This record gives sequence, C-alpha cells and structure tokens, in this order.
Amino acid sequence: MKSRIWLSLAHMSGREQEFIQEAFDTNWVVPLGPNVNAFEKSLRDFLIGDGGLQIENEGMRIVALSAGTAALHLGLILLGVQPGDEVICQSFTFAASANPIAYLEATPVFVDSEKETWNMDPVLLEEAIKERLEKTGKLPKAIIPVHLYGMPGKMDEVMEVANCYGIPVLEDSAEALGSEYKGRKCGTFGEYGVLSFNGNKMITTSGGGALICPNEEKAKRALFYATQAREQAPHYQHEKIGYNYRMSNICAGIGRGQMFVLDEHVTRRRAIHDLYVKLLAGVKGVKVMCQPEGEGFNSNYWLTCITVEPEEAGFTREDVRLALDEENIESRPLWKPMHLQPVFKDAPYYGNGTSERLFEIGLCLPSGPTLTDEDVERVTKVVKQLSDFRF
Repeated sequence: MKSRIWLSLAHMSGREQEFIQEAFDTNWVVPLGPNVNAFEKSLRDFLIGDGGLQIENEGMRIVALSAGTAALHLGLILLGVQPGDEVICQSFTFAASANPIAYLEATPVFVDSEKETWNMDPVLLEEAIKERLEKTGKLPKAIIPVHLYGMPGKMDEVMEVANCYGIPVLEDSAEALGSEYKGRKCGTFGEYGVLSFNGNKMITTSGGGALICPNEEKAKRALFYATQAREQAPHYQHEKIGYNYRMSNICAGIGRGQMFVLDEHVTRRRAIHDLYVKLLAGVKGVKVMCQPEGEGFNSNYWLTCITVEPEEAGFTREDVRLALDEENIESRPLWKPMHLQPVFKDAPYYGNGTSERLFEIGLCLPSGPTLTDEDVERVTKVVKQLSDFRF
C-alpha cells in the first residue's frame, strides 16, 4: 500500500525535548513555570512584530491555556456574557467557535460568509445587529469572526460595524497564526483574540491555545478564571466559578520549541498552496481558494482548499474525496455551517447561501509542512485523473 498522506501533521523543530527536559530537571511539571512564561513572551513578540502595531499594542499580553476553546470561553466571560445574552458568531466555522456561547447559556446568532474570503459578511453582520436590536431590545454582547483556514477576514469592515454599535469583538484566529491583514497579524484586531495549538495547527503544544489580551490587567483576570478563580487569601477562597484552563509547563516547552519553526511552517504552507494552484490550473470545474488580490490579505494557507463545480467538472467533491481515500490520501469536506448543525437548529441565522454552497462543493487538501512536492503531485494526479476520465 502507498504511504499515507495526512491532511496536516505536526512537525517538530528538534528543540522541543530540550525545553521539556529542562522542565523535568527542575521539577516544573505544573501549569505554570519558565516554559509557560517564555512561550507567552515569544508569541507576543511574534504578533506585535516590528511594525506600527508595536506601539499601538504595547500593552498586549498572552495567556497560554489548555485549548483554543478554553480561550474562547474565557474571552466571552471577560466580555461579560451572561445567560440569555446573544452573541454573533460566524456560521461557517468549526463547532468550537460556537460551543462556548452555549456553555454560558447564551444564544448564538449565526451570520453567513462573503464569497471572497469565506469569512463573516460585514453587510449581513450589520443586518443581524439591527434586527436583533429591534426584536430583543438590546444589542448582542459580542461578535466572533473567524479567519477560516487561515484566510484573513475583512477586518476593517467587520471592526467598523462592531465599533459603530459598540459591540466588542472576540477574534477567532485558531487557524490563522502567521496570517496578516494589511500588515497586521490576525488575532490583534478584536478586544480579545484566540489561538489554537492543536496537533494539526500551524504550531502545536500537542493540545493547547492562548487568549490574546489587550493589557496586563485583563490578562491577569483571564489567568484568575483559568486557575479556578482563587481569591487572594491564605486559604482557598472562591467567589467566582473558575476553570482548570492553564497550559502546563510541559506543553509550553513543546510550544517554545515550535516557535523556532513557525516562520518556516508559514512559508512552506504558502509554497504548498502555490504548487496546488500551479498543478490544478486548467482542470475544469476545480478552483483553488486564493486570497483576494491587492487588498492587504496575506494568508498562512493553513489548509489549501478547492471547490468542485459538478456540472463543469463532471464529478463532485465527494468523488474527489473518495478517490483520494482510495489512494491513501486524507482530505476533508469544508466545515458544515453551524446553522445546519442539529445542536444549533433553533439559533437565529442571517444568511445568503454562501456557506451552504461551499459545504456542498468544497474540500480541504493535505497541507502540512512535512508534505513534499512529490506528495502534492500525487494528490493532484488523482484529481487530474478524475477530470481526464470524465472528458
């Protein structure tokens, strides 16, 4: 059997074990310690960079957590979301973007995507805000846009709408570490931002995530809730419900090592995307998702995605997925929109059909940094053979 080509495997720098061993040697095997502190600092330095953001976001702090989902949950808590509140969330996303809304017994209000980036449609966003205000008499408590598959959303427009109505933004950048919009790193536009370090993301801590906070005070508040909300007292005093969400010093050691290859991972995934574009050019009905030109979009291309128009191609997205599977190649349909998920069937939805159509015709192709050019050629050969067979 041919070797397996996976969708997105982790890749180690070689430095991870050094930091993990350091944690064992010094007995720092708890959810705090030198690796956690150093990992948070390196993330902050990466996000701020050398541009104008360095001054604008000088106070920004990172809190390393057990998962990106935990970061979303804490972000909503810090924004004051309560039972009965409404939170606007992008529909075209993974369930983790929406589940923390339900954790807090709030109601998700789903907004569809625009066609250029597949991310939250700013026009529908404003429509949803106006109608929710009219129907409920109050504004949604927060907005969760998502940079899907690493593609930056239209953040100028999203933030303009959010600021117009005074609604804070919790920016889901779980898939977008290293992506930029107009020279600014994704995750730094909203009041809070979220990163994920799951095993298939840009870098990994095996599991894990982080909350990007605007200042030290709010980072300390996030840390308070992430460590069981223990009050300052000689005994264990609890006046708020807390959570066990802090990242361990062991996992943070993996993260420290991963930071040495983050730029390399971003560069390689972009190169893989470019190769897919080149090799699939001219295949009828198959289109590789690319960032809009000339508008400041700079995707990390976490996953390269294609759409398959059945009438033009002569085959379906599912035909491609099954053909790839026959060749021992992993692929995955695009996210099923949240407004189509049974668990959220009663949630309000403002749509234009974009995400539903993309779910029907879209597929994620292998994109991990360990892929060779020969691997990409093997993937595209399967698609080309389908096309040749049909025509």
